[in-house]
Amino acid sequence: MATKHLIVSGQVQGVFYRATAKEVADRIAITGWVKNTDEGNVEIMASGTEQQLKEFIEWCKQGPKKAVVENVKILNTDEQSFNDFKVIRG
Repeated sequence: MATKHLIVSGQVQGVFYRATAKEVADRIAITGWVKNTDEGNVEIMASGTEQQLKEFIEWCKQGPKKAVVENVKILNTDEQSFNDFKVIRG
């Protein structure tokens, strides 16, 4: 399993990005978390196989219907293990 740290920028808050990311992650068996940042971005830590991560990142580049994704910064990070995929609020 690999882990990717993503920073998604654009119009990504207030458009159900986190909730939809969780639905997609659950569907393709990605684990990790998603949260809003104070800068107006969405931050994601995602673990899965290379194929699962590729599919998830492709979705992240589009986001939900109302999102306007301008950039997805992909940072490699040490492998991390999560039990499920959580939406972090607050």
